[in-house]
Amino acid sequence: RIMAKEIKKSHFSTVQRFQSDWLSYTEGNGDHYVKSGQDNLFPQNLINLYNRSSIHAAAVNAIVEGIVGQGLTANNEAFLDKANRKGESWNNIFEKAALDFKLHGSFALEIIWSLDRTRIAEAYHIDFSIIRAKEKNHRGHIPGYYLSNDWKPFTAHTDDNCWYLPAFDVNKAKDEPNQIYVCKNYRPGQQYYPLPDYNGALKVIELDTEIDNFHVSNIQNGLAPSLSITTFMNGADDDVAAVESMLRANYAGSNRAGALMYMDVDSPENAPKIEPIPQNGADGYYTTINDLTIQKILTAHRITSPMLLGIKTEGQLGGRAELVDALLIFQHNVIQPLQQDILSCFETLLEVNYPGIVIGVNTTQLFADGTIDEEVVTSVEVSDEDDAEINEDTTNPEILG
Repeated sequence: RIMAKEIKKSHFSTVQRFQSDWLSYTEGNGDHYVKSGQDNLFPQNLINLYNRSSIHAAAVNAIVEGIVGQGLTANNEAFLDKANRKGESWNNIFEKAALDFKLHGSFALEIIWSLDRTRIAEAYHIDFSIIRAKEKNHRGHIPGYYLSNDWKPFTAHTDDNCWYLPAFDVNKAKDEPNQIYVCKNYRPGQQYYPLPDYNGALKVIELDTEIDNFHVSNIQNGLAPSLSITTFMNGADDDVAAVESMLRANYAGSNRAGALMYMDVDSPENAPKIEPIPQNGADGYYTTINDLTIQKILTAHRITSPMLLGIKTEGQLGGRAELVDALLIFQHNVIQPLQQDILSCFETLLEVNYPGIVIGVNTTQLFADGTIDEEVVTSVEVSDEDDAEINEDTTNPEILG
């Protein structure tokens, strides 16, 4: 007779890896509006990354400053003096729109028509993160946008927590005195909302913030990764917790670095065992990850040289020629296209009041020979001859006419 042996069973389970979905940029149906992101907070999450990642914020700020330049100019400067009754000029709105356009890939303005509905009486900047699109009509057009300062993943829109503005349409000004103008770039697959041009690096930007958190946590809890302390008191949970609390209170944190560790026990047999934990080279690993993260963030923003943000590359000598080349590429491939996109949208609005208006941005330009000059960037591509004429005298507003 064969005796069956007892078989010990092993149980295996898969531990799911943590994956954050708060950066999801999917579009989904909400309560008569279209959600922006999986949690309907994609714009707010972009702002969160902007506030937390120093490299990303530096890149965004540098690009926005380049877009704004020395401000707007026009063939008649008086056209730009007043945008609304709050005293804001079109230059003030331009600065806000530039930041939104870089951060979100879009910006929004509230347009208020005059009493006779023939002119734009006022224009106000609207924080792009607070708007959500209404579902498209039968013609495939977005009829308007809902606005709220408190969007949440499953918030139903009501008259109490949001308001509605119809989309900008000159032909409907008589019936819709308040409208919203949304300027956005085309993005394949996105029907309602744009994506920022750095969208491919969102996980890397998030990684940059986590690297900072890792190092801060290491410093604040400096006791944990360097020492192993074993006690032999066989105490109750409360006793063990009390000892752990005492150790953290006395020796953890950057302010306790180098402090003397003193313990008093009743006998040598009860002395705690203190052993250093050998380093596994993780510091070098995180240094490598940090360098790779910086490079990927700069690449996403099309910044060819970190020196444009004041980041010195280790082992690099001189660098003036590289900086000049990088700045030229930055001006013509990054800054100028963004300027022209925004200027085109502004001209669409200002054309209502001032037919034939042409606006531009006063910009300090660096040329290939290393010389610096003032240039006016307009919303349309100009020929080399026209460009040379504009550069001859940027102080004459008639040049832009």
